[in-house]
Amino acid sequence: MLTVNEQARLAREAATELATATRAAKDNALRAMADALLSRTPEILEANAADVAAAREGGLTDAIIDRLTLTDGRVAGMADALRQMAALPDPVGEVVRGSTLPNGLELRQIRVPFGVVGIVYEGRPNVTVDAAGICLKSGNAALLRGSSSAAKSNAALTAVLRDAIAGAGLPADAVQLLDATTRDSVKELMRARGLVDVLIPRGGASLIKAVVEESTVPVIETGVGNCHVYVDAAADLDKALAVTLNSKTQRLSTCNTAESLLVHADVADAFLPRMLAAFADAGVTVHGDDRVRSYSDAVVPATDEDFGTEYLSADISAAVVDSLPAAVQHIRRYGSQHTEAIITESVGAAREFTARVDAAAVMVNASTRFTDGGEFGFGAEIGISTQKLHARGPMGLPELTSTKYVVTGEGHVRS
Repeated sequence: MLTVNEQARLAREAATELATATRAAKDNALRAMADALLSRTPEILEANAADVAAAREGGLTDAIIDRLTLTDGRVAGMADALRQMAALPDPVGEVVRGSTLPNGLELRQIRVPFGVVGIVYEGRPNVTVDAAGICLKSGNAALLRGSSSAAKSNAALTAVLRDAIAGAGLPADAVQLLDATTRDSVKELMRARGLVDVLIPRGGASLIKAVVEESTVPVIETGVGNCHVYVDAAADLDKALAVTLNSKTQRLSTCNTAESLLVHADVADAFLPRMLAAFADAGVTVHGDDRVRSYSDAVVPATDEDFGTEYLSADISAAVVDSLPAAVQHIRRYGSQHTEAIITESVGAAREFTARVDAAAVMVNASTRFTDGGEFGFGAEIGISTQKLHARGPMGLPELTSTKYVVTGEGHVRS
């Protein structure tokens, strides 16, 4: 098996070729990758079944197993995402801005690929396909380091993708899978400065923290999702019920799932009994403060830790707040700057909330589950950035590029 540095050098060679590949060549490769996923679905599912069985034997949580599991439908969805990506504009070569300077120099800032992108992720085989596709479309080579729990699934997927890429006339080393059986591969990837241009961690808080703090390679931080829904005093309570339930239960194991509910005291009597009953019907355990607990004996006492937890399970924290500023203060204390939502019919309240809340995405009368590259029309995303430099929010194709200036003169010299 090659070392990480050896794989990174192969990736750099592939990235050099990808940087000048035409849109047609890249799109043909993406469509070939999609076709290959569908034609080779049985071998992918066979490998995935082995991973899922091992995960169950190992006692992994239902949320982790849900993220790990592939089905015919999920593989078809990954293939559809690749086709949709092929239909998107190519960001490489796009002119971000340009002008002619007073001295006659022509100045253009254009998008260029990063080069080699490393992705470290946990338990989600679909990330293998999404990352490979979005990196290829944006002209980058991808070094993928998934978790040991998905090792067989990721190996099968990568083999399918590499064969399709090579068959389409592009270098197979544009997509490579690193060894997941040892932590040394992650450490080597984090230290491959000069060979790897940027590193993107996708996973839980401990993974992201380790990569951000220990990497010498520049990191784009994709954060955890302790997302809140705040039901304002001016909320339409039917709308609030539907949005809150969808935000929490549409899929439990995603970073844009709501993990905390805040309810204005003025509507608590009218709203919370209905909401708690709906949660009970959906099998959701509510961890509430004393005011929430007064509405139902089924509510579990909430600790300070509960309010800061990304559950990724059928659990949610809940509190009653006396004002919109109190809700914002709670979110600032416990939130992860991912996605926050307000349910209100007051334009003023919506404006105040969106202005005061510091998050990558702020929803007004809409589910937190919409914070997603596909839902935003970006195609498959590489992750949701919660940092403020370079990229923030769902990272689509443009966010997988840097820029360079092209300056054209006619023999200009500086005086």
